[in-house]
Amino acid sequence: MNAALFDLDGVIIDSEGAYSQFWGSIGREYGCAPTFADDIKGTTLTDILTLHFSDEATREEVTQKIHDYEETMKYPLFDHVTEYLEKLHSEGIKCAVVTSSDDVKMSYLWKQHPKLKGFFDVIVTGSMVKESKPSPEGYLKAAKMLGTAPEDCVVFEDSFQGVEAGRRAGAKVIALATTNPADSLADRADRVIMSFAELLNEEIR
Repeated sequence: MNAALFDLDGVIIDSEGAYSQFWGSIGREYGCAPTFADDIKGTTLTDILTLHFSDEATREEVTQKIHDYEETMKYPLFDHVTEYLEKLHSEGIKCAVVTSSDDVKMSYLWKQHPKLKGFFDVIVTGSMVKESKPSPEGYLKAAKMLGTAPEDCVVFEDSFQGVEAGRRAGAKVIALATTNPADSLADRADRVIMSFAELLNEEIR
């Protein structure tokens, strides 16, 4: 492994439950499909708005609601995330975040965790890609920005769409069973872990 590429929600920050609650409420309010909150995992806000909300006024309304929600929500780090990032840094492994989140949400995250940003050499947000996961675009962009071949990268993901994006990029994929059950991820990823604690005592390379 020359580089580690991390999804954000469900991998670094324990926020999937909060987002499921928010988007579930939005889906009910605007008459979306019952599976709406699950269907959009890993999708950029732009694509969510374009694909699920037909008129501009509704899109603006939903955008304001998600930004208001994100401004006040908590972004708790998963246990052992910081320790593992420190381990990677000490071994000279380049790190990137590849997230569907927009720049507004990221500004709220960095405000709560100002030291977290320093662990990453590259940050790819939803505003930097044209296609949402499971497209590999974000991971391919991150690898290129790091000057590393995708096959020399390890992707850390939690969602089915994200795992598929990592696989399509040609990277090895470690899935975290934080959002989906471990057995549902086993045949999709190269490895499934419950937390980064499992990796702390292993040789990185």
